[in-house]
Amino acid sequence: MSRTAVVLFNLGGPDSLAAVQPFLNNLCNDPAILPLPWPLRPILAQAISNRRRREACRIYESIGGRSPLLKGTRAQAQALEVALGEALAGEARVFVAMRYWHPMSDDAAREVAAFAPDRVLLLPLYPQFSTTTTASSMKAWQKAARRAGLRAQTAALCCWPCEAGFVAAHAGLIRAALDRAGERPVRLLFSAHGLPQKVVDGGDPYCWQVERGAAAIAAALGRAEIDWRVCYQSRVGPLAWTGPATGEEIARAGADGMGAVVVPIAFVSEHSETLVELDRDLAATARASGCRPYIRVPALGTHEAFIRCLVGLVERAGKGGRLCPAAFARCPRRPPEGA
Repeated sequence: MSRTAVVLFNLGGPDSLAAVQPFLNNLCNDPAILPLPWPLRPILAQAISNRRRREACRIYESIGGRSPLLKGTRAQAQALEVALGEALAGEARVFVAMRYWHPMSDDAAREVAAFAPDRVLLLPLYPQFSTTTTASSMKAWQKAARRAGLRAQTAALCCWPCEAGFVAAHAGLIRAALDRAGERPVRLLFSAHGLPQKVVDGGDPYCWQVERGAAAIAAALGRAEIDWRVCYQSRVGPLAWTGPATGEEIARAGADGMGAVVVPIAFVSEHSETLVELDRDLAATARASGCRPYIRVPALGTHEAFIRCLVGLVERAGKGGRLCPAAFARCPRRPPEGA
């Protein structure tokens, strides 16, 4: 009987208040996040994580003293493993590899090696590819797999921003939110985590994929009159970031006499960016700007259509082609020079 190991990639989050600073340090010390040479990067990462620790601790304290991301990702892994058991011939197990806090790639690679699979599928829970998320996780996994002596045939998924089940799951949750709004005019805001503009200018296809996925979801709603826009949240630091900012779009909706239905299009699990930034901070922006109603659509979690989407991705692993236009030089499926 063949054995398949599916490894879910996600960002990770601190599992206690004591873990907040080392989590932030791991994040900032990633060259994909802070592209500085050694020893400048670790020095600056330490300084940034120390400076941000107090505010980050307040954020995590408000949601129970830890990130809920691991719990949510493990629930998705369990649901996917059950679904794969029904869909695939052979045995399938699902593992979790977080990027910046435990269980990290080394932990997951040792577990996968002990399982002794015939094939490994790397499945990022980042719907849209970015060098700062998927590419960074893939690089960490490759190093961890070598250290664990893992030599099974491995396939990796790049991105799935327009996958049918992903679109359908979002569309169903959005329809329920629009029904809650009733006859009151609302603007549909697809909110994604932002990136420094220089990353996008360097050829990262993330924003293009966010916009393409949002268009697919808006079309799937079947409401031609829907007013929708893409916006970006979670800006940090002095650099120019992708825009427009989600807070600005919420305020603009209020100025236009409209409410907002906000969709976390780049987050498939609840965590601080949804539970605190969207539900608390940007909800306050909505109240202050007269943006009513303000309705936040839940993250996909273990939504049945979303889990079926992940099953389909596993079944078709390795068969996808290039999604992004050739202009995006940092797409991992870019054609070779001269092609």
